Amino acid sequence: MLNNYLNVRGYTLSLCQDLQNEDFGLQAEEFVSPVKWHLAHTTWFFETFVLVPHQKSYRLFHQDYSFLFNSYYNNVGERVPRAHRGLISRPTVKEVFAYRKYVDAAMSSLLEDGDEGELADLVTLGLHHEQQHQELLLTDLKYNLYFNPLRPSVNDIGEYPNLYEEDWIEMPSGMHKIGFQGEGFCYDNELGFHEVFLEPYAIADKLVSNADFEEFIKDGGYRNSNFWHADGWAWVLQTGREAPLYWEKNQDSYSVYTLQGTKALIPDAPVAHVSFYEAAAFAEWAGYRLPTEFEWEAAAPSFDWGSRWEWTQSAYLPYPRYQKAPGAIGEYNGKFMINQMVLRGASVATSPHHSRVSYRNFFGPEAQWQFSGIRLVKDH
Repeated sequence: MLNNYLNVRGYTLSLCQDLQNEDFGLQAEEFVSPVKWHLAHTTWFFETFVLVPHQKSYRLFHQDYSFLFNSYYNNVGERVPRAHRGLISRPTVKEVFAYRKYVDAAMSSLLEDGDEGELADLVTLGLHHEQQHQELLLTDLKYNLYFNPLRPSVNDIGEYPNLYEEDWIEMPSGMHKIGFQGEGFCYDNELGFHEVFLEPYAIADKLVSNADFEEFIKDGGYRNSNFWHADGWAWVLQTGREAPLYWEKNQDSYSVYTLQGTKALIPDAPVAHVSFYEAAAFAEWAGYRLPTEFEWEAAAPSFDWGSRWEWTQSAYLPYPRYQKAPGAIGEYNGKFMINQMVLRGASVATSPHHSRVSYRNFFGPEAQWQFSGIRLVKDH
């Protein structure tokens, strides 16, 4: 486990290797966090939930860091308002790196003494938590840098892979097993394993492309309320959106901002950074619909996934026999099971070894800054 711990922690640092000090503290909106905060928060997680209860000799690196770097754990105590994370100029970037080094040394000592039972479970959860923040670090950084007129290049994660010709995968009616089973890690929201009955449907083996979505725009998709949910149409009117996030109109074509700077839009690449509202409106315009998360999971072994988180039309709700853990750890998933939509799959920003068919991601329907895309379904 120690090697896995060091590998995951090292991967986080590798994502920052081309950043300058000025990049670490940016926070353009409340829903994104600075790189420096991600680095410190993931470290705080191990300090708070692993080291403090399991290593008697451990001493806090700094008594105020829990207030600064707690995210949403009410059971742990008060914290800096989320919108103010970009105002934390101190500790400095150098001090945050020293904090990581200090906690890593203590964790290495602890794991060398043994990693069984509850300790192993907590460390494993902490590592998957850090992998979630690795993806958030990239997507938050991209959003923050987008407001810089220089549109800097800081990382190459292969954001826009090409697609292939579309086909449809026929799925017969019947019972399908849903959720996580077997060995290995899963989050509590992937339990319990259960069966659902699905009517027959066909699901596209290809994601919606940039070219497809551009046709929606040209056909007045953002100007026709008939394609949109009421909340979605209100969102369009409020935000004035006319294209996916990061698209920029250049006379008769579009460019797109990436972590490698501004690029020409690749027509055959899968569309990204669309909200649930946009995904549902596109599906309505195209004459199809979004899959439920159960339809997605049942069909997933038959198609390629992993370049985009894929919106489903399923609300984020507990599975049968769902059990929330006691205390602060129980705040990880269950308390967010309201006003959220489920996304399935993974994205080009997802960390290695952090995806599986049963994984349930979730965001509000207005969220665009993740690498979220669209897969269509048609009924029979």
